[in-house]
Amino acid sequence: MTNSPFPYTFDRRDTCASVVSRFGALGPGSSTGVAVSVAGRVMLMRPQGKLAFARLVDASGSIQLFASQADTGNFEELSKLSLGDWVGVDGEVITTKKGELSVKVDTWVLLAQARRGFGDKWKGISDPDLRYRQRYVDLWANPSSRESLLMRAATISFIRNWLEKRGFIEIDTPVLHPIAGGATARPFVTTHNTLDMDLYLRIAPELYLKRLVVGGFDRVYEIARVFRNEGMSPRHNPEFTMLELYQAYSDYNDAMVLIKELLMDLAKELTGDLVLTYQGNLIDLGSTWEKRSLSELVSEAIGLEVSVSTDREVLVEQCKARDIQVKDDWGQGKLILELYEKTCEATLWGPIFVTDFPREVSPLARAHRSQPGLTERFELIIAGRELVNAFSELCDPDDQRSRFESQAAIKASGDDEAMEVDEDYLRALEYGLPPTMGLGMGIDRLVMLLADVSTIKEVIAFPTLRPEVY
Repeated sequence: MTNSPFPYTFDRRDTCASVVSRFGALGPGSSTGVAVSVAGRVMLMRPQGKLAFARLVDASGSIQLFASQADTGNFEELSKLSLGDWVGVDGEVITTKKGELSVKVDTWVLLAQARRGFGDKWKGISDPDLRYRQRYVDLWANPSSRESLLMRAATISFIRNWLEKRGFIEIDTPVLHPIAGGATARPFVTTHNTLDMDLYLRIAPELYLKRLVVGGFDRVYEIARVFRNEGMSPRHNPEFTMLELYQAYSDYNDAMVLIKELLMDLAKELTGDLVLTYQGNLIDLGSTWEKRSLSELVSEAIGLEVSVSTDREVLVEQCKARDIQVKDDWGQGKLILELYEKTCEATLWGPIFVTDFPREVSPLARAHRSQPGLTERFELIIAGRELVNAFSELCDPDDQRSRFESQAAIKASGDDEAMEVDEDYLRALEYGLPPTMGLGMGIDRLVMLLADVSTIKEVIAFPTLRPEVY
């Protein structure tokens, strides 16, 4: 038998928002005769002698509670409630003489007690570490936090519906990989005791999704949690969410069309406009989306025309002049990419498609059909950050093996982010991968734009933090 003072259930038949929607137009001093049952946290309490006014907040909104000593059961106890206490309330919908829509409390019950008081400081939490560490408090203290997470949920729901209407099928792929592949990143490593083998938390679902294309799913996607054992910043969290999709019989030009249509439809649906305001600046998704090659942008930025055929020493000098620490095994492609990231990327407001990345830094992208040394790959840049990475997929198993082996050599030289040779994926390619385009988009970064927040922690419910000292 339990001695719990709190009930196990409460028959909540109404939300704050539904009451406001039905009766929001009532004039001052009205009585409806309509009984409702609401529940939530008490976020304001104002006892005034034989009367008490409280603000009840639930997930949908808020409404005033009006209690009187004459009509409300356990009135004295109600007027002593602490901020944050959960209550269930039955009563009539009325408006006060001042016109405030209220529930006139008939009976009520304490559902849970806030043993840690919110106190007078319950006007918002400004300490970021406290906000992210105690999100369960932050969500009540800072309504903007709730709005960011609701925007995230709406974004993911819209993307799923949009893709499914266009024939894409969502299929879950493994989170534990025997080989870390699909991107260049340092993985998290774990051990499977029964099989006595190391496994890696996935850094991307790419290679498994392309196996599905080989298997006959010509439009497939996954909204996947991925894990990268690397630094943290306002744009990076070790655990994040990305959309990856693959469409057979298509190339990276088709990927540009698809992502533009998706983002325009998404913005229109969730914000009502194609012009977003981000950190005080405008992003016009309805304007012309610029398309520039990586080499062209770097050449403009450094004042010298460069490409993958430029003498390596010239590129090394340009990197060193900008305090880029050059490694001996970097070729021209890697050097140009480093120059781009140092001089260009953060300055591009966009939307802009940065195209034609070097083969050296694109181990899974198909060779450019007309420009040797390059690949048919683009990144979509908005607000100075990469939002989408996409390419015409490499279908040739011999070329893919050569790229894997080059990556494996780089890994053997000490680069923890380089790929290994994935023999099973190569076997899949030998069964035939049709012409295919693929893209990956960071969901967290996308929501940052839509919610107009400057750090990724705002759009992740429980971001990764240093251990708390108790």
